[in-house]
Amino acid sequence: MTLIIVTMLIASYVLIATGHLTGVNKAAIAMFLGTVGWVVYVCWGADFVMDQHPADYMEWLAGSQPTSEAVKYYIYDNVFLKYVGKAAAIVMFLLATMSIVELLSNNGCFDFITEWIRTRNSKRLLWTITLATFILSANLDSLTTTTMMLVIMHNILQNSRQRMYVGAAIVLAANCGGCFTVIGDPIGLILWGDGAVTASHFSAYLAIPAIMAWVIPTILINRELPDRLDTAWRPSPYRGDNTCLNRWQRVVMLVVGIGGLWFIPTFHNITKLAPFLGALCVLSVLWVVNEAFNHKLLNADQTTLRRIPMSLQYGVLQQMLFVMGIMLGMGVVTETGVWSDVATWLDTYIHDVWLFGIGAGLLSSVVDSFTIAISSISLYAVGVGDVATNGAYWKVIAYTTAIGGSLLSVGSVSGLALMRAEHVTMGWYVKHLTPKVLLGWIVGYIILWVEINMIEL
Repeated sequence: MTLIIVTMLIASYVLIATGHLTGVNKAAIAMFLGTVGWVVYVCWGADFVMDQHPADYMEWLAGSQPTSEAVKYYIYDNVFLKYVGKAAAIVMFLLATMSIVELLSNNGCFDFITEWIRTRNSKRLLWTITLATFILSANLDSLTTTTMMLVIMHNILQNSRQRMYVGAAIVLAANCGGCFTVIGDPIGLILWGDGAVTASHFSAYLAIPAIMAWVIPTILINRELPDRLDTAWRPSPYRGDNTCLNRWQRVVMLVVGIGGLWFIPTFHNITKLAPFLGALCVLSVLWVVNEAFNHKLLNADQTTLRRIPMSLQYGVLQQMLFVMGIMLGMGVVTETGVWSDVATWLDTYIHDVWLFGIGAGLLSSVVDSFTIAISSISLYAVGVGDVATNGAYWKVIAYTTAIGGSLLSVGSVSGLALMRAEHVTMGWYVKHLTPKVLLGWIVGYIILWVEINMIEL
C-alpha cells in the first residue's frame, strides 16, 4: 500500500508538471491525491498505525480490543485531522487575503498604482510596476498580486511583445517579493506556523537575496524594451452609483488593509494563535470600514461592477483547492514513513543542504514551486543543526523553490497566469527570460550562502 501511495505521488508530480500540455488542472490532480491517498491509507490503517504510532494507539485504546472500526476512529481523530487543520489554516489565510484585495480593488484603492506609473518611459514604467508588485506580494498572495498587476499592465500597454516582457517581470517580482516574508507565500506561512522560522529572522536573511533575484533580471529585461512604450490611458473604471470614494477614503482603506497585514506577525507572537485568525480580523475591520464608506450603496438598487471578477476569484479559488489537496497528499505520504526513509538516504549520500537546494529549485521550475517546497519541508521535522528553528535548510528551500519556480513559465501559478493572460509560450519564455532569471537566482543564492556561512559564524 505504501508503494501505491508513493506511485500516486509520483504520478501527480508528472501530471502537474505536464498540466500545460495535457490541459488537466493541477488543482484537480492535487485534490485527487489528497482524497484518494487517505482512502487507501484508511483501508490498510492498522498496518500503518502499528508501524508509525504503536504506543499512542495502544494508549488511545485504553485496554479496549483493537478492531478495524477502532483504528479508523483513531486515524480520524489523531492523524487525519492534524493535517486537515494545517491545510485549512493556509487556505483560510489565502481566503482572507483574497477578500482583502477584492475590497480594496473594488473601491479603487489600487488606482494609485495606475497614477504612479503614468508614463511612456519604459524604464520608469517597468521599475514602478515591478516595485509595486514586489511590495504588495510581500503582504498578499503572489497569485492575487500577479493577477491584479497583469490586469493593470494589460490596460496600459498596447504592444503584445512589450506586455510579454513586462508581464514576465511582474511574475518574477511577485515570486521574489512573496518569498522573503512569512505572509507573502504559503511556504513561508507553513514554515512560520510549524515553528521552523521566526518572522523577523526569516525576512532579514531572505530580503537581500530576493531583491537581487528580482533586480538583476529586471535590469536585463529593461534592455529588451524600447525607450518609449506604446501606452494608452483609460479613465477610472465605473463601479456603480455612489461607489467612487474620495482619495482620503481610499487611503484609509489601503492603510487598514495592508497595514493590518503587517501587524499579523506581531499578533501571532503575542497570542500564539494561527496567523489566519489575524488575517480574518483585518478583513472584518476592513469590511466594516467599507460599509461605512459605501453606506449609500447598501440602499442602492445597482450593485458594484467588479473590475477583475473571474480571473481573481477563480484563480485564487483554484490555488486554495490546490494547496489543500497537496498538503493532504503530503500528509498521507508522511504517515507511511516514506519521507523519513528519503531523508535518511539524503543525509547518507548527499548531506549538503546547498546542493539539495539547487536540486529543489530546478525541480520547482519543472513541476511546481509549492509542490516541491512542501515535499522538501515534509522530509524533516524541526530539530537541530540545519533543520533547527531558523536553520539554514528552511531558508534555502524557501528561496530556491520560489525563485526556481520562475525559471520556467510553468513553475508557478503566477507564471501560468501570465501564459493564459498574454499567450506566452514555453519556448519564448525559455529563450528570452530563463537565462536572466537564472543569473539573478544564482547571485541571490550566493548572497544567501554568504549570509548564513559568514555572518552567523
